[in-house]
Amino acid sequence: MGTHMKTTVELADSLLEEAKATARKHGVTLRTLIEEGLRRALDERRRRHTRAFRLPRASFKGKGLRPDVADGSWASIRDRAYEGRGG
Repeated sequence: MGTHMKTTVELADSLLEEAKATARKHGVTLRTLIEEGLRRALDERRRRHTRAFRLPRASFKGKGLRPDVADGSWASIRDRAYEGRGG
């Protein structure tokens, strides 16, 4: 864990009392309970912000690919996309 630092945090009285009671009930210190909760909150935020990117579903009703690009090759799709645009 390394070093420890003292700090002051303002909490609502009711939250602090509930935390103290919970710590007593489970036989841990208030510090341990607070550190555990903070670690969980940080871990949850980290997981939420590092999820793999998912491309949104963007399909639509239709009859599939056009015959000139049905083979799925990138070259045929690219040629079709740039058709009539030069280059």
